[in-house]
Amino acid sequence: MPRLWGADEMLDVLVEQAGLPTADRPADLGVTFEDIGLDSLAYIQLQAAVHEKFGIEIPDDFPKDDSLAEILATVNAHLSEQQEVA
Repeated sequence: MPRLWGADEMLDVLVEQAGLPTADRPADLGVTFEDIGLDSLAYIQLQAAVHEKFGIEIPDDFPKDDSLAEILATVNAHLSEQQEVA
């Protein structure tokens, strides 16, 4: 079974590395970076964490209108592709 990134893991990165206050941690991933007060710098920090943890690149363009669920799905799609090749 492929190893996918979980919502809690992604939210931990946003809190620990991207500056999301713990109190603002969303219960639902249907929100955007903007909805939770994060900007493109926070996305860059998320990109770096994903690259460090999994060795994969996610799109450089700041996903202003994408929900956290969509970003997580993008990461997991890359992970699935990577594991199919391995």
